[in-house]
Amino acid sequence: EVQLVESGGGLVQPGGSLKLSCAASGFTFSKYGMSWVRQGPGKGLEWVSSISNRGTLPTYADDVKGRFTISRDNAKNTLYLQMNNLKPEDTAVYYCSQRVNNWRGQGTQVTVSS
Repeated sequence: EVQLVESGGGLVQPGGSLKLSCAASGFTFSKYGMSWVRQGPGKGLEWVSSISNRGTLPTYADDVKGRFTISRDNAKNTLYLQMNNLKPEDTAVYYCSQRVNNWRGQGTQVTVSS
């Protein structure tokens, strides 16, 4: 059974940082490109970032470029998202995702507010 379990969300002030983690199991993690997507209050699902199966070729949505960094540790079957200089508009539930197979975790809430 495929499982994606996100953690690391929370409440942070504007300008602050958080690092999200996603523990993967039930499939060969190192064979799949992975992504982070998010859903803000009253909004649809939005792609945030992706990374290839080998941890290369990171890509980012324009509004997070330069602030977020995606990475992975295939030995630990874990995907990460380092988020710096957070803004109120980053408030959302963040999901770890394998988009081709439509796998997604339960999400972790990130709230950016003073």
